[in-house]
Amino acid sequence: MRRQRQGRPSPGFFVPLGGGAVTRHTLPGLVDVHVHLRVPGGEHKETVASGTAAALAGGVTALLAMPNTAPPITDGAALADARRRHAGALCDVGIFLGATDANAAAAAEAAGGACGLKIYVDETYGPLRIETLPALAAHFAAWPRGKPIVLHAEQVAVATAIGLGATYGQHVHIAHVSRAEEIALIADAKAAGLAVTCEVAPHHLFLTADDLPALGSFGLMRPPLARPADRDALWAHLDAVDCIATDHAPHTREEKLGDRPPPGVPGLETTLPLMLTAVHDGRLTLDRLVALTSTTPARLFGVPTPDESRVEVEIGPAWVLPERGYHTRADWSPFAGMTVRGRVRTTTLRGAEVFRDGEVRTAEPRGRVLFGGAAG
Repeated sequence: MRRQRQGRPSPGFFVPLGGGAVTRHTLPGLVDVHVHLRVPGGEHKETVASGTAAALAGGVTALLAMPNTAPPITDGAALADARRRHAGALCDVGIFLGATDANAAAAAEAAGGACGLKIYVDETYGPLRIETLPALAAHFAAWPRGKPIVLHAEQVAVATAIGLGATYGQHVHIAHVSRAEEIALIADAKAAGLAVTCEVAPHHLFLTADDLPALGSFGLMRPPLARPADRDALWAHLDAVDCIATDHAPHTREEKLGDRPPPGVPGLETTLPLMLTAVHDGRLTLDRLVALTSTTPARLFGVPTPDESRVEVEIGPAWVLPERGYHTRADWSPFAGMTVRGRVRTTTLRGAEVFRDGEVRTAEPRGRVLFGGAAG
């Protein structure tokens, strides 16, 4: 996927290059199971309003928000506060509880209001990380069965997570798989009948470490960009992948250009154009894309499907992803300048058209905070 110099923006801010007949498709709204909305404590990077507007622009009607906020969401009181803060969301939002060395009981007690438990085992952004086996085992023993345990686990830690899941009868979900040996192990675990699922982020499908000289600090993320061989292995094992999740992790341009740039990239608005390009290029079918981005994530995480909700897309002509003009407060993308062959035209939530051609069109929030009552 080559990068282009940009011309005059078109409606929806994509830069048109032309070429190719347009085909239009109506898909179910996307369910993104890995999003950092930065609330509370990081509102200069993203707010509930800007993040969920970016979601609608990307065809996402439900997202699951990560708990590595400031302060982190690690108990019932913090979760209740986060739920209140997300009440004005423009799309549906579920919220994860975060694991610490000492909160296994508190997290389990608050599980009813959360979409799952997030455990950070490897290096990440924020204060949450568990590095001892007893603390990990305590969470696997205490967490209620039926809700996923999601892990930021890399390389050997993937094996540890799968083993703990098998020992304690838990559904383990490995976040942002990025390396060949990780996806191969997950495929083997699935073949053995173990309750493990996984997600892959678009930046690990469309970028590699070879892109870092051009991207600079805007290409820093966790897990880091890997080798082209790792990217190719993810595509080759796509049948072992359950979800495409953005790992939308916005930071300001100033932070990324600073002396200590934080890891993470935004992705809510670029994921569907990139994946539609893969459909255009014959790398996967439209039905498989729907499974990876909507139906399977909803089933695995118990996300209700809102009535009369959908996204209309176009596939065919060439567009260029822009440098600026995004709805996310970060307003940049590591994919800027890339040519894509798909875009979102409209997003509808509960019967109301909330996005069309680059413009969020909702006068009042139609999103709901999930896992605390009715959400249809």
